[in-house]
Amino acid sequence: MALENAPRRGAIAWALIITGVAGFMAALDNLVVTTALPSIRKDLGGALDDLEWTVSAYTLTFAVLLMFGAALGDRFGRRRLFIAGLAVFTGASAAAALSPGIDSLIAARAVQGVGAAVMMPLTLTLLTAAVPPAKRGTAYGIWGAVNGLAVASGPLIGGSLTEHVSWHWIFWLNVPLGLAVMPLARLRLAESYGTGAPLDIPGTLLASGGLFGIVYGLVRGPSDGWTSSLVLTGLFAGTALLMGFVLHGARAKNPMLPMRLFRSRAFSGINAASLLMFLGMFGSIFLLSQYMQGVLGYSPTDAGLRMLPWTGMPMLVAPIAGILSDRVGGRPVVAAGLFLQAAGLGYLAYVVTTDVSYGVQLPGLIISGVGMALYFAPAANLVMSSVRPEQQGIASGANNALREVGGALGIAVMASIFAAQGGYESAQSFVDGLRPALVVGAAVVALAAVAALMIPGRRGSGPDPVVPEPPSGPGENTDRVAAEPTLT
Repeated sequence: MALENAPRRGAIAWALIITGVAGFMAALDNLVVTTALPSIRKDLGGALDDLEWTVSAYTLTFAVLLMFGAALGDRFGRRRLFIAGLAVFTGASAAAALSPGIDSLIAARAVQGVGAAVMMPLTLTLLTAAVPPAKRGTAYGIWGAVNGLAVASGPLIGGSLTEHVSWHWIFWLNVPLGLAVMPLARLRLAESYGTGAPLDIPGTLLASGGLFGIVYGLVRGPSDGWTSSLVLTGLFAGTALLMGFVLHGARAKNPMLPMRLFRSRAFSGINAASLLMFLGMFGSIFLLSQYMQGVLGYSPTDAGLRMLPWTGMPMLVAPIAGILSDRVGGRPVVAAGLFLQAAGLGYLAYVVTTDVSYGVQLPGLIISGVGMALYFAPAANLVMSSVRPEQQGIASGANNALREVGGALGIAVMASIFAAQGGYESAQSFVDGLRPALVVGAAVVALAAVAALMIPGRRGSGPDPVVPEPPSGPGENTDRVAAEPTLT
């Protein structure tokens, strides 16, 4: 029996290694750039909106194409598309490292996001296929912990490489990892397919165009003027396209994001909370990492280390949050976590000055980190329990995509507030812009907590019976598995 189980254990181990490394790479690149931004700006030039796009170009293409990437894998082969996405991500990482200017860096980051959007949701699908049902909980836990480690270590890895080697190495780091994983995936992972649902090309185009128009308008507004023709066109056209996306999701037979899922109060509440939480969190980290270096004078490594009480806290507190959510339910734990994170951001907005000590900042960082940890642990269960089992794949993909959209919008919105009230001209000017941006971030996360309170309590936390699942048609895919909500 032990000999018979040995090949299966080996397959599980290889699947964990391959999908874990790929997930680590994709999650790491969400925040690894933040502590390198001052060095990138010094070497390549560029204004605030250019720095925004070095982060947002990745998160935006990643978010928009995430569910589409899962559908491509279902249709054309999950292992095949996983390797293709990994190849695109690895090649774009090399292009980013070799970028001669800020525009080429932004373009490479956008292509990185495309590769990650294809690769990331398929990591969980391939892992699920390799692991028997009885062991999937443990496997998902390991996979999620690796992704959490990537988020926690992103600012520190980016800062250390930038200070001791070069900012280019935050991208070169992906190349040997990608080259090593691609042949392993070909040899060690089994191919699998979904049920062949048609790809939602109209939905993808509507979502992509709408999000791009809105983010473009928010990023360019401070520099071009909010009444300029390009900014207004981007905002209005983006809004119209997103409205079209909502109507398409309500009427199409196989939409990328079925709007019927939002009839569930639990699903709507946790997704609204997720989008708003990431909006406030990503925008705050984007500005605070620059504040620690440009105003307080910390090195990139020191800035990354000083962010760890916030970004690294989920690794310590998440197990406790999981126990609490089992005892009292996920809703109060998530809501308490979001209120704590809002309080932490509000505290930081109150204490930031041109010469504040780290000891004064530390309580705000710790409170925000504990709050983020309390949110992350029960959020996945709330998403999964809000829909029926056959809807869980698309539900988890939708939640992951909305979080990435929140991150992209957070950077755009809070950087716009920063630019309107301050700038890079002096330390005081930076603080003048940072403080109102953090106040808005705190308010947005507090609003996320209110959204979490709308989730039904423990007795009503199951799938909402009013959410009908249409009968499966000849081409309908009910087998899609997208990315599980993790610390990405």
